Amino acid sequence: MTLSFETVDVFTDTSFGGNPLAVVFGAEGLTTERLQAIAREFNYSETTFVLPPQDPANTAQVRIFSTKREMPFAGHPNVGTAAVVGWRGKLFGKPIGDTVLFEEIAGTVPVSLEWAGGVVVATTLTAPEPFARGGDVPVAEVAACLGLTDADIRTDRHPPVIGSVGLPFILAELRDAEAVRCAGPVAARFADQPAVAANGAILCYARVDEPEVDIRARMFAPIRNVAEDPATGSACGALMGLLGTLEPGRGTLSRRIAQGVEMGRPSLLRGAVDHADGGAVAVRIGGRSIPVMRGTIEI
Repeated sequence: MTLSFETVDVFTDTSFGGNPLAVVFGAEGLTTERLQAIAREFNYSETTFVLPPQDPANTAQVRIFSTKREMPFAGHPNVGTAAVVGWRGKLFGKPIGDTVLFEEIAGTVPVSLEWAGGVVVATTLTAPEPFARGGDVPVAEVAACLGLTDADIRTDRHPPVIGSVGLPFILAELRDAEAVRCAGPVAARFADQPAVAANGAILCYARVDEPEVDIRARMFAPIRNVAEDPATGSACGALMGLLGTLEPGRGTLSRRIAQGVEMGRPSLLRGAVDHADGGAVAVRIGGRSIPVMRGTIEI
């Protein structure tokens, strides 16, 4: 049995930046255990398998695997997979238009395609679940896990808090971009700080006033086998949902989020949230992707 694959760097327009992703086609009939083994072989933060949709009204069923487990939803796998599908032009005999619909564990994920000169140049997902705010996380726990002091954590707009648009993360605002640069995962603390250990992942961020960037962010999840992630669409989507709940009135909040800079894999995520009277109505995360490799897998 021969499968085809393509790899892309997501949330970048430069090779070897952004977040790498493997997109696999032709895996129909393989067991979950076999799909997991293929994902481990790629050893990327996520690998997607594009399968025929269960509902013919949708574009595909997309199964997302980290090196350890199947994921209900993730950001850069949707953004990158949609780009690859768009570049192919057809999938399961149907032409690709301006929107694809991916069936995932968390629900159906719409991804819009931005075209220029007949080529997909960017893709934007709409989160499959509304923003959900969970419990607060103690400042001391977050500071210990990031190798920072309590004073480095801002709480004037919100305390460290769990947020999700399909996958939960701890969201923590830091005092400035320098604190973001100095942060790093203290793996032992992720395991022994109760509130953090129960979730396993922290997105820390700071607001900045820069020409092309509004937010600088980093995401650490060592007990999820991700010491640091270069671009985390699901976490940045949760952050956009949280920020939307802090906005007065009704409108759309847009932010440009830089991530992965400290890793040498700079990424730029475009986030937007429609908000209304303290609620986040819809969250979108998008960006560019660039092809890197293609080949076959022999099973």
